[in-house]
Amino acid sequence: MEKFLIPHSTKNSIPYKIEITSSNMMKGVSFLVTLAILALASSIASAYDPSPLQDFCVAINDIKSGVFVNGKFCKDPAMVSANDFFFSGLNIPGNTGNKVGSNVTLVNVDRLAGLNTLGISLARLDFAPYGLNPPHTHPRGTELLVVIEGTLLVGFVTSNPNKLFTKVLNKGDVFVFPIGLIHFQFNIGETAALAFAGLSSQNPGVITIANAVFGSVPPINPDVLIKAFQLDKNVVEYLQKAFAPN
Repeated sequence: MEKFLIPHSTKNSIPYKIEITSSNMMKGVSFLVTLAILALASSIASAYDPSPLQDFCVAINDIKSGVFVNGKFCKDPAMVSANDFFFSGLNIPGNTGNKVGSNVTLVNVDRLAGLNTLGISLARLDFAPYGLNPPHTHPRGTELLVVIEGTLLVGFVTSNPNKLFTKVLNKGDVFVFPIGLIHFQFNIGETAALAFAGLSSQNPGVITIANAVFGSVPPINPDVLIKAFQLDKNVVEYLQKAFAPN
């Protein structure tokens, strides 16, 4: 092991020498290299693409022909008022007189402009007795649900191998549905139910599975659905008619 003697003195002191070994020098070099790597990793980690705020945003070279951005254009701060951060109406029950017996009132950036860039939205969920919010996904948001009235059977399914996590929720209970996973809420009570949900996107989006698969425009080729769901052709045709948009 090599040793180095470095002259050292301070004002009004007797000169002396510091002994530094080669091993100590290597430790110092290793520390500096590690520090440099961490700094580089930190800069790379912060240089990521922004999360999408809509289904797609196709690039265009001619900005005069562009009509959308990833999100919304920002209002001049000098023109902003308290009303830009205000929404009224979530005290009003949604109409559950439909085939599934549920209604979702979503307050996203399209209804509350002040949500733009804040990464959050809110929804009111009303359920008739035995009403269902059918299996669906939010491609851009995690959902945090709290039951206000009634009893809900809720659950979500993971990616392959498709494990189901399910729970019966009562008044005051909270359940989280991870981003992008198929989930549902079903009122198993004989009375109406009410819940509120926060979502981690200003525009979380929703894909209702049955509607997307059997009610797309234009329709998915029946042969694809016959093979995918192992159903008879007549059943697939019936389902496509049942879910066809009005």
